[in-house]
Amino acid sequence: MILQLDHNSSKPLHQQAEDLLRVMIQQEEYRKGKLLPNEVELSGILHISRNTLRQAINKLVFEGLLIRKKGYGTTVAPQNVMSNARNWMSFSQEMHALGMEVQNFELHISRKSAPSDAVDFFGVREGAKLLCLERLRGRPGLPFVYFISYFNPTIPMTGEEDMSMPLYENLRKNYGIVVKTSRERIYARAASHEMAEKLDISEGDPLLVRKRFVLDAHDVPVEYNIGYYRADSFTYSIEFTND
Repeated sequence: MILQLDHNSSKPLHQQAEDLLRVMIQQEEYRKGKLLPNEVELSGILHISRNTLRQAINKLVFEGLLIRKKGYGTTVAPQNVMSNARNWMSFSQEMHALGMEVQNFELHISRKSAPSDAVDFFGVREGAKLLCLERLRGRPGLPFVYFISYFNPTIPMTGEEDMSMPLYENLRKNYGIVVKTSRERIYARAASHEMAEKLDISEGDPLLVRKRFVLDAHDVPVEYNIGYYRADSFTYSIEFTND
């Protein structure tokens, strides 16, 4: 791979360096744990300052793509699921975007009393039983998230739908529902005994809990979803800009 930037380009050097790093870390040798060239060496090769290079590296560290350890060096982070707060996607879409295959380990369909968040979201009476879809999902050989979904009772779902297909594709094809907005809350919790068993971790290990309130194109509530993620398998990326 040629390590070179175009110093005559209108594109800022730190962005060029970032693009180059994104290509580098896709190479098999780096994905297998080889250290990236150190900052002094790489900035010299690219003929840029260390501060400019560090700006590019910091961006990838922030996104969870690189791990930098003091006194050791910079390596590619183990591949995990990443969600961007500016452009939400379904789990299947997130996995596809990362080139990961999705595996369903468990799937349960029932009718359950709606939790308080779902009651408020759908405007149903307390204790109302809603269609509930529970799925243990992940990549082949590694279940890392347990999803529990409740659906607006106005959607005529029966539970007999083909739940092996992506959920939002299912809703679109069967009921003409196109989801548009996801309002999310994310927080940390210790794994319960039940959740630890499902995710193959120890009771008390950290989990990231992600609640989604999903609406269609007309702002009609569609799905209340709560996902319990192994903390070592999920990164949530947020970018803020000052106007």
